[in-house]
Amino acid sequence: MQDKPMDPAQALPDEGVPPRRVDRLLAHYETSHRHPVNEAIHMVAIPVIMLSIVGLLYAAHPALAYGFVAACLVYYLRLSLPFLAAMAGVSVLMLVLVGLVGGQRLALCTALFVGGWIAQFVGHQIEGRKPSFFKDIQYLWVGPLFVLSRLFRRLGLAW
Repeated sequence: MQDKPMDPAQALPDEGVPPRRVDRLLAHYETSHRHPVNEAIHMVAIPVIMLSIVGLLYAAHPALAYGFVAACLVYYLRLSLPFLAAMAGVSVLMLVLVGLVGGQRLALCTALFVGGWIAQFVGHQIEGRKPSFFKDIQYLWVGPLFVLSRLFRRLGLAW
């Protein structure tokens, strides 16, 4: 059962209300993404990396891409239904895009993957903090939720 979504303007729920797991993960992730340049880089690089991973897996075999997306969605299901719905829509879009690329898929997605990671590490150099996934690998899946949380906040949506 999903907990009550928090107010999107807050980093954590009110005192006395135990924070949900998704809120704790995002709050921790945000601690190493406070510099505006690093945050801006991540807002672009995270979607690029996600798209490239789906594309690279699709290039190996489409079933791998679909399996990866399904596994990610199961993880997001355990955290937040609104984030799950948003990530399902993003995932469909990514699968459509990588399906349309055709013969250049492997080369393009490899370049996007490398470029996205270089950008992320430049952002963390600017920030002066290590990436969150150095502490816990699950933060690789929290990154896309960080991007969505920023979008949700701008739209006034709770998660």
